[in-house]
Amino acid sequence: MKLSIRHDTTYSYDDRVRASIQYLRLTPQDSERQRVLDWRLELPRPVRAQLDPYGNILHVLTLDEPHESILIGARGQVEIDERREAEHESQSALPFLRVSHLTQPDQALRDFAQRHCASRRDRSGLIELMHALNQHMPYKPGSTQVDSTAAEAFAGREGVCQDHTHAFLACARSLGIPARYVSGYLCTEDENHLASHAWAEAWLDGAWYSFDVTNCLARPERHLKLAVGLDYLDASPVRGMRRGGGSEQMHARVLVSQLQADS
Repeated sequence: MKLSIRHDTTYSYDDRVRASIQYLRLTPQDSERQRVLDWRLELPRPVRAQLDPYGNILHVLTLDEPHESILIGARGQVEIDERREAEHESQSALPFLRVSHLTQPDQALRDFAQRHCASRRDRSGLIELMHALNQHMPYKPGSTQVDSTAAEAFAGREGVCQDHTHAFLACARSLGIPARYVSGYLCTEDENHLASHAWAEAWLDGAWYSFDVTNCLARPERHLKLAVGLDYLDASPVRGMRRGGGSEQMHARVLVSQLQADS
């Protein structure tokens, strides 16, 4: 399957920003299940690519002059291997046993993971956990904040893909299973779900397996991976800071479409 992506993020400010810095993890990489055919970023100025500690392609956009808005664009085409269920990597998965502030499991999450997985530490157990979390936390836009923790979203019994992923990571790690946050895109006809998406991967039998709690999918047939990390903060496609500017308005527009085989 070939996917075409157009992703635009616009920041506008009430006052002039004196200086800003944006950390961009908006560039996918080739892997066993995806091949980048064409990709480019459209930025206010040229920026050199580098790798972050998790191996993601990172661009750091620094604007030292005053500005009132920023437009960040990503364009490209990627081919997805729909048949591949797992990906292998040479790097150790052990760092993804660590918890973070956003994925710290409380007793309720530990009990939930134990109740649904018991002694199982296999894919079937995690698929059951995925479905249970989907039932416990129905998808509801606006129900949480960007800094909501897994425990807070779980207690509130609703959330978005970021919350679903954090809760799954908290549960999996509490069971001793390395698991990581994945940011990327999802090709879907469901207009209630944004094309910009997040899901989890867990390390089982020497490979990474996907678990999309929001859509109850354990096979990444229409998922395009951008970045991975311990949580949202590590893998967010666009994240930044600024001096001045007053109130901020952010608008993101993401279009993911399937291309014909001969495109």
